[in-house]
Amino acid sequence: MGTLLGFDYGTAKIGIAVGQTLTGTASPLMTLRAIQQKPDWNKISQLIESWQPEALVVGLPYDMDDTEAEIAPLAKRFARQLEGRYRLPVHMADERLTSQVARQELGRSVKKYDELDAIAAKLILETWLSERQ
Repeated sequence: MGTLLGFDYGTAKIGIAVGQTLTGTASPLMTLRAIQQKPDWNKISQLIESWQPEALVVGLPYDMDDTEAEIAPLAKRFARQLEGRYRLPVHMADERLTSQVARQELGRSVKKYDELDAIAAKLILETWLSERQ
């Protein structure tokens, strides 16, 4: 039982959410922009230090035909980097349709569009949590 951080990996932006195994729920935290096409490791380190998660969950992109999406190898690499840097268990979760659902949650609010990736991370984390209950 504890805290988890979820990640919606992208080459330009990474959405991050925090969740609880006790409640099975998650909340969007933030979206980080890449620095020279690399994750903002300093900010990720700050989040891990602050939240003290017991594990991390990274979205694994799939196409609708059940094949891994083109970006999937990069998401897997990001997951391996997280595991190596922070020595925490890292789980992969199917992130199919999470961006579409996140767009629906946002509606037409352009101001909130920056929250899209963080909401997708929340959905990834909630999917992973619900599969374990």
